[in-house]
Amino acid sequence: MVNSGAGRLADCAKPELDLANATWQSGGWSAGGVQVGFIEGFVAMRDRRLPEGQALIFTPEEWRAFLVGAQEGEFDLT
Repeated sequence: MVNSGAGRLADCAKPELDLANATWQSGGWSAGGVQVGFIEGFVAMRDRRLPEGQALIFTPEEWRAFLVGAQEGEFDLT
C-alpha cells in the first residue's frame, strides 16, 4: 500500500545535515537493522548494516505521521 502523502516527502526541502553527529538508536535485532537518528530538529533513518549509506530525512511532522501509520497497521504486509 502506498501512502497518498508519500509524494510530498520529495517536495520538502531538507537541509544538508552532518549525520556523523546524530544520536543513533537501534530498534533491536528483529527490527530489520534500522537505526533512527535525531539531529538539528530532524529525524534520520538508515540501514544499520550500511551506516555510511544514504539516510532518509524526516521533519518532525513527517516522522509523527509515519509512526501513527505504523501503529495503525498502514504498512502491514497482510
